[in-house]
Amino acid sequence: MTTTTEISTSTTATAARPGARPVIWKRGVAAAAIASVTTTVLAALASAAGVSFADQTGVSIPIAGFAELTLAFSLLGVGLAAVLSRRARRPRRTFVRTAIALTALSFVPDLTFGFDAASAATLITLHTVAASIVVPALASRLVRAR
Repeated sequence: MTTTTEISTSTTATAARPGARPVIWKRGVAAAAIASVTTTVLAALASAAGVSFADQTGVSIPIAGFAELTLAFSLLGVGLAAVLSRRARRPRRTFVRTAIALTALSFVPDLTFGFDAASAATLITLHTVAASIVVPALASRLVRAR
């Protein structure tokens, strides 16, 4: 007498269910943390190399400020991606275009607050580095179209 046992496996992963939305916030928070650490380390290296991060009044951006602001604005990007994932007809395209535009707008203070050329160039580079970490991580979790 032989008995067979049938084992049933089910997948609970979001990606395995058709029509299910991938979880955006987990990847977004991880990307925000990575971007925050990366920009802070790069800012510290730039500061050690002689970049002042001081504006024309002499007020300097503290190194911890890079971590705080990168994290805060990256988390706003996570929120934006979450809203667009539910509301936009083409969430990925809409998010990427919006993120690129907002990144470009983030350069305005660097160019207008009286930073010297090295500081402004470094700040713009740091904004670009943070965006290049967070935007692809979030965009990859968004659907192309509904």
